[in-house]
Amino acid sequence: MLDTALEVIDLRSFSNLWYWIALAVLWSSVSHWVLGVPHDMIQRARKEGGQAQQDVEDLVRININRLLHVVDSGALFLVGIAGFWLSSLAVLAFYYDVEFAQAVFFLMAPMMLVLWVSVRAGRQIAAGENTGEALFRRLTIHRRVVQVIGMLAIAVTAFYGTWQNVSASILY
Repeated sequence: MLDTALEVIDLRSFSNLWYWIALAVLWSSVSHWVLGVPHDMIQRARKEGGQAQQDVEDLVRININRLLHVVDSGALFLVGIAGFWLSSLAVLAFYYDVEFAQAVFFLMAPMMLVLWVSVRAGRQIAAGENTGEALFRRLTIHRRVVQVIGMLAIAVTAFYGTWQNVSASILY
């Protein structure tokens, strides 16, 4: 009976529907929340101005100050910890061929790139692109860069996951 249940509920990561749902939700959320501000709020502020624009500028200022404070106060430590966890995942994933580690690696590695892009955009905003059309342009560029990273990450994950599933089905 247990064998039948395990055949119906595939526990491998890349053939599990929940993994692909989580991947889609992750990238949808990351591309919608631009530096902590919802994209629809940015669009409304660009169109209406006034209080909506002030709200976006305040939210961006708060989120950028928070992000840059964390990065400036503990960047070396954070890079070390992130490097350790990513390299550990990579070794487990590709040297020891642990499929769950591969799946988590394909979720987390592109997020490190998004974090780097976010810090870079945050520094540009803090350096003067923090109001009006300059802010909206920077947020739009940042969102598009994150979307491109997401599309590439999803494509690479889909190709690798398909290859992994085909390889597993040939072996069994």
